[in-house]
Amino acid sequence: MNWLAKINFSTVVKRLGTFSSAILLLIIVAILLFCGYRIGNFYHGYQTQTLAQQQNRLDFTYQQLVEKTQRINTLEVELEVERMANIQSQQTLKSIEQAHYQVKKELAFYEKVMAPEKQANGLVIDGVSLTKSESPGHYRFQVVLVQQLLRKRYAKGYIEISITGSLDNKPTTIALSQLSTLEQKDLSFSFQYFQIIAGELTLPENFIPETINVAA
Repeated sequence: MNWLAKINFSTVVKRLGTFSSAILLLIIVAILLFCGYRIGNFYHGYQTQTLAQQQNRLDFTYQQLVEKTQRINTLEVELEVERMANIQSQQTLKSIEQAHYQVKKELAFYEKVMAPEKQANGLVIDGVSLTKSESPGHYRFQVVLVQQLLRKRYAKGYIEISITGSLDNKPTTIALSQLSTLEQKDLSFSFQYFQIIAGELTLPENFIPETINVAA
């Protein structure tokens, strides 16, 4: 190792001469440049390979994300379709229930008319309705009368109607004669099985109806 310590550039020049020393220096520089180039190429190749692997992983992750997003969208569509089908089923069921109720109601009505032995004897107010029309304070009423006698005879008479509610926050009952131009003959009945009496009335501006009272 001592001989390496004694070697310096001046010694090399003296021993090899200026030309040979320059050639040697160029060779050393060329070797260093070649080694640096090879090392750089190796590092560049390694970096390129690493970037390619990362790009592949990124592409794979992106593809998975796309597939999962599509799956989520498909599930959302299926869920919406099921929800709409469920709503449609509920609406259909509700319509069937309403139709069934209406049929039962009509059947009960005709049983009262045609088979009174199943009900109490006498004149019965089977139904009363009060519906609002398009005009403010304007209503339509309907009263259904049924005779439930075993031996049908013509029932004759008239009905009395009044509306109970609140007027200016005070309990008030108003007779139909104050609310309508109908006369007593318009409220009369004469029937053997059943009869429907209908008409229109107008309530005061600050009157809030609560119940409709009918007597026959």
